[in-house]
Amino acid sequence: MSHIVEKFNYLKKRKSVKYGLPFLILIVGGSFGLKHFTSLRYEYSKKQPVDPEEMKKFGVNMKKHTEVTLESEYEKIKGIDIDNWEQKRGPRPWEEEPPK
Repeated sequence: MSHIVEKFNYLKKRKSVKYGLPFLILIVGGSFGLKHFTSLRYEYSKKQPVDPEEMKKFGVNMKKHTEVTLESEYEKIKGIDIDNWEQKRGPRPWEEEPPK
């Protein structure tokens, strides 16, 4: 029994056990504790689908899902001429506005 007590006292004096073991317990235990806190974010978040009629009451016009497709948006962008453009300088706060 005294051998176990001597071994415990020897390990208690070691810096790696005195400072390292509590640090490792904090890191490993903290990761398990944070797992529960981060899961709360997803468990209690609002997961209700958006109703277009309800949004219309608030003044938001939503398109139907079938109206907007990747192909229709590509056709819109394909018609834009990107080769002919002109760079326009924006007004600076310290400059006077040019007369119109």
